[in-house]
Amino acid sequence: MGNFYKDNKDIENVIDFLDLGEVAALLEEDFKYAEEYDFAPKDAAEAIDNYKRAISLCGEIMSDRIAPLAEETDRVGNTLNEDGSVTRAPGMAKAIELFGKTGLMGVTIPYYLNGLNMPCTVLTACNDIVSRGDAGLMNLFGLQGIAETINSFADEDIKKEYVPRLVSGEWTGAMVLTEPDAGSDLQSVKTTAALDENGVWRVNGVKRFITNGCGEVLLVLARTEPEFSDGRGLSCLLVEKGPWVKVRRLENKLGIHGSPTCEMVFTDAPAKLIGLRKRGLITYVMALMNGARMGIAAQGTGIGEAAYRAARDYAASRKQFGVTIDNFPALRELMSTMSVELQASRLLTYYSAKNVDLETGLTKKFESLKGTPEAQNVRARLKKVAAFNKMLTPMAKYYGSEMSMRNAQGAIAVLGGSGFMKDYPCERYLRDSRITTIYEGTSQLQVVAAIAGVTGGLVATVIEDILGAGWSPEHPRMSALLKELDDAIAYVKGREDAKTYLDLSARKLVDAGIALIVTALFFKMSEKYPNKKAALNFWLANEFARVRGEIAKVMSGYSGSTDEFEVLAPMPPVED
Repeated sequence: MGNFYKDNKDIENVIDFLDLGEVAALLEEDFKYAEEYDFAPKDAAEAIDNYKRAISLCGEIMSDRIAPLAEETDRVGNTLNEDGSVTRAPGMAKAIELFGKTGLMGVTIPYYLNGLNMPCTVLTACNDIVSRGDAGLMNLFGLQGIAETINSFADEDIKKEYVPRLVSGEWTGAMVLTEPDAGSDLQSVKTTAALDENGVWRVNGVKRFITNGCGEVLLVLARTEPEFSDGRGLSCLLVEKGPWVKVRRLENKLGIHGSPTCEMVFTDAPAKLIGLRKRGLITYVMALMNGARMGIAAQGTGIGEAAYRAARDYAASRKQFGVTIDNFPALRELMSTMSVELQASRLLTYYSAKNVDLETGLTKKFESLKGTPEAQNVRARLKKVAAFNKMLTPMAKYYGSEMSMRNAQGAIAVLGGSGFMKDYPCERYLRDSRITTIYEGTSQLQVVAAIAGVTGGLVATVIEDILGAGWSPEHPRMSALLKELDDAIAYVKGREDAKTYLDLSARKLVDAGIALIVTALFFKMSEKYPNKKAALNFWLANEFARVRGEIAKVMSGYSGSTDEFEVLAPMPPVED
């Protein structure tokens, strides 16, 4: 039997390196649940063993049962029926059933709602594995944020009614945010919700680009306060699938064909308010961001893994001029780059997920300790971790998604003409990877989200968290690059056009921040796993050279792409 976890030692090594003992103690609330639930762990070692068992089960299901169906799923896709219902590809329906039976559809959900009460880091590893086998499936398996949102903000009776059925796979869900005229600008949402004469909320409007909009549980962002035209007027409401919701179109997409993307119409749809009015965007959707970013970062990592393996396997068997093509220096460099960037993505993504878990656990601990002397210490650490996450989660999403595209393109380059053909899965990896840089916030928006932390000096604080205080003398190359980054930030802030020039330079500065943080992670991990030193050296030789070039561009002061835009990129002439 195959297993996408056991055949990938890097996942287990990264999990071990991160040491989830503290996370386990926080989520298990010092393992008090062992007294109530037979399957709850009694200590950190047992918890971590449970985590690995769950990830391994996911790896087994994907390897033996689901990945072999991925090509068929991509070819068949989903079918919109005349009555507005959607029929999934057989492989996708089978996957939901299998994962529902194992409990893996509720990895992060608490025990009392039939979940596994495991960390986001475990879900991230599962999403990595799932995406290696079928990236489209991750969009359904990884939609556990729907149940998490209900668990975090809904009334108790709503939690008990909906969450267990999502965990079992009986129902699936969707986060219904985007509209035809409101893409990333969610403050412009026009879908309305109003109370009828019986005190029932009724939702009306059109939503577009909704992942799994054909699901049974729909969390809808709607305007409940018409006097506000911005985010203050939006609330989150739960709508059940029914005749009041019509899927009028399935998008004909480039990739992830197994994941249905729907255009939907709501007509007086009865709804239940989740949490408080006016908090839909400001509180509840924003609370989804960390998990959503982690999901796509893991999806990109999984696609990157699949693409790397396809390239490496092909190169080891394909002969040209009497030798296998993995002997050619140019291809060796390409595949080394693919491998090291994949490892970098996994480290950054899992480390970010661990910090998401720490924020979740410390938040619970702080609430339980309010009014005690210890509470202030917990609050101080919570504040620090929350600041990390505002920078790390968009960094992980940005890097993982962009890496997936590079690896998919690299795989096609290694396979040559064969990679362009549908006889091999590489063209599917390229098609699937493209969306990861777009949904849940484009790469450009992730840079915007991360840049405040970079310019605020948070990169050095994260490095200290990884390596400990006093790390600088041990790592002179990292110290030198950090100083170059600080100098570039000071230069940008000192310009008269600081805001505009920062917008122009943000990606370059964020790239440098990622390069430094990943270096710290490689350094630390190589202490436990010496084989990582080769990846570290490759990263230092290649990525540091690249980002130094980016910093040099920032320091040059050149802004022609904005100042001379009309000359550099003129509008094509319109024919009469």
